[in-house]
Amino acid sequence: MSEAAGVIHDIGYQRYSGPRLGRGYVFSSMYVHGLRTAFGLGRSAKAKIFPWFVVGVVFLTGTILAAVRAQIPDAGVTYTAFVDMMAWLVVFFVAVVAPELVSRDLRAGVLPLYFSRPLRRTDYAYAKLAALATAVWLLLGAPQVVMFLVAAFSADNMSQFWTEVGDVGPGLFYAALWAALFAGIGLLVASLTGKRAFAAGGIVAVFLMTTPIVGVMSVMPSQTMNELALLFSPSSLVFGVGMWLFGTADGDTDSIGPFGPLYLAVTIGVVAGCVALLQARYRKVASS
Repeated sequence: MSEAAGVIHDIGYQRYSGPRLGRGYVFSSMYVHGLRTAFGLGRSAKAKIFPWFVVGVVFLTGTILAAVRAQIPDAGVTYTAFVDMMAWLVVFFVAVVAPELVSRDLRAGVLPLYFSRPLRRTDYAYAKLAALATAVWLLLGAPQVVMFLVAAFSADNMSQFWTEVGDVGPGLFYAALWAALFAGIGLLVASLTGKRAFAAGGIVAVFLMTTPIVGVMSVMPSQTMNELALLFSPSSLVFGVGMWLFGTADGDTDSIGPFGPLYLAVTIGVVAGCVALLQARYRKVASS
């Protein structure tokens, strides 16, 4: 009776001896990948259609407004007014992009792989949130830069140039407020389901369902309720902050009365609440 002989096969496995790039590298890679995903870069042509359609619309609008401002300086076309004009387009942009960033991962079941070392649960949420917020800010901010360049090259003197510099700064900050609020709400809603269609519908519903509340509050007989009406919808909430910080084309801020600081505080609170709920959501997903 012969004894069985064991055979060892060398199939080429080797220990990794390269640099350990660590958590920071993983975070930055996920952020860059999320930003590219938002604009369909590195994906199929079909995935590029909607984001680049939106980019085309906002740039075309910014170019037209820049031409109007160059020809009619007193037309009242401001950088912050441009951001307000793009509000609903941004809602639909977020409704499409946010599910691409997080709902696909939920449906594919890849989160346990992400949450293995060295990426933490908070890193995943922050990277996705930062990517979406950056995409929205670029969408609203880049056309403002185009408007600024047109105005700067059309300036008759340095005084007009520095006036434009002083105007574009608040516009970019205003765009950042929109980006933070819309990204927080959009990503939170999208993180609740792995179905992209449901996530997109839920995001749009948050904005559509709250808009009638603003209309009802604004026609109530109480002036205080009228001044607080804009608090009850995300888009009008940021608009109220903009009215308080930057005014309107005619300088009218009567619609929010003395409640400007409250609008800013609520905006910050909503963003912070969305971030906290997003973290709680991914703690639950990771442990399930």
